Amino acid sequence: MTAMTPVNLLDFDLEGLAAYCETLGEKRFRATQLFRWIHQRGVADFGQMSDLAKSLQGKLAGRAHVTALPVISQHESKDGTIKWLFDIGGGNAVEAVFIPEDDRGTLCVSSQAGCAVGCRFCSTGHQGFSRNLTTGEIVAQLWFAEHFLRRRLNADAAARNPQATNQNESSGRGAGHAGTPQPGSPRLPALPPRGEGAAGDSGGRVISNVVMMGMGEPLQNYDRLVPALRTMLHDHGYGLSRRRVTVSTSGVVPMIERLARDCPVALAVSLHAPTDALRDHLVPLNRKYPIDELLRTCTAYLSAAPRDFITFEYCMLDGVNDQPEHAEALIALMRRHGADGLKPKFNLIPFNPFPQSGLTRSPMPRVQAFGKLLNDAGIVTTVRKTRGDDIDAACGQLAGDVRDRTRVAERMARQRSVVLHPVPGAPTSRKVAS
Repeated sequence: MTAMTPVNLLDFDLEGLAAYCETLGEKRFRATQLFRWIHQRGVADFGQMSDLAKSLQGKLAGRAHVTALPVISQHESKDGTIKWLFDIGGGNAVEAVFIPEDDRGTLCVSSQAGCAVGCRFCSTGHQGFSRNLTTGEIVAQLWFAEHFLRRRLNADAAARNPQATNQNESSGRGAGHAGTPQPGSPRLPALPPRGEGAAGDSGGRVISNVVMMGMGEPLQNYDRLVPALRTMLHDHGYGLSRRRVTVSTSGVVPMIERLARDCPVALAVSLHAPTDALRDHLVPLNRKYPIDELLRTCTAYLSAAPRDFITFEYCMLDGVNDQPEHAEALIALMRRHGADGLKPKFNLIPFNPFPQSGLTRSPMPRVQAFGKLLNDAGIVTTVRKTRGDDIDAACGQLAGDVRDRTRVAERMARQRSVVLHPVPGAPTSRKVAS
């Protein structure tokens, strides 16, 4: 008989874990106990799960494990942003980013090693695509970051109040957690509590928001994404609200429709252009799912969405999509679909340059003028503050380390033309300059 390969329990949402426990002859409540120990307390050692039956601990030994992704590197920005590079084997590595703010802590999570979409302004797309991440590899980024940061927060508290920390240590809290705080680390913000029954060092939520906006197109890894989302949302897991979990997509229309049925969370759509001609060039997926089809799908998504609007990301590219005529075309587009019920909110994103892009950032006065036109037209618009750009952790800069199986990098290298002041809606708007 061939020995069974041990399973990583991070691969299971609660339903999957309950089914796994059934194969061991265990009841559902044991799965709930396991789930809470793993995700709420960050404990990986079954022997430290004190209310777990010894018989179940014995069954799990050798058959299952809870294993984080190895951390290759950690970089911290002057603004407090932290970027981790995780080893996923096979010569591939992915990045995740934590962004602390006064009222929230946001984790940007990767869903693929690389990306096959190939957006012109995204560093990840220029490196090609290797593979989809497993559910466990997606969840492991949150699992590591949450408990690492919680321990760091506790270390900060210890420095301020050693007596309270000694009491926690004597009670055994925090044993077996993922990650180790580093000395001299910056202080983290105090965030809203997790709620009753959530065990953890600080007793508070460190990561309050998760955005599937790391490396990859999450909706092209749908079957592994959804169980990860369910773990993030479950009260026995991370207890995040649907409003605070966001899937960012370049516009995979059929999967947006499925997400509305299976696990509706907040939706952010990478739009970046007001016309098909321009978006075809910037976001190649548009050739398969054009703007009008995408926006009709977004309108339908609102009936299931936890928010009453769809967020649209718009990367501001100098001389490409940032002219007044682009703003006017965007306003007309939103008004047309607004008549059918679409409620948009726009994030204008200053482009984060990287080598080989052939693109430059729009001047800030032009970004602000663009935003004013949209706001004056009644479209809620904000300019995203750039965070972590000194450690290449800003939007569009995540690169990781990927063995390209698609040769997308070669294809993009041959496409060196840059769009120069295309006129929205004009017959010549598909022309590009070589």
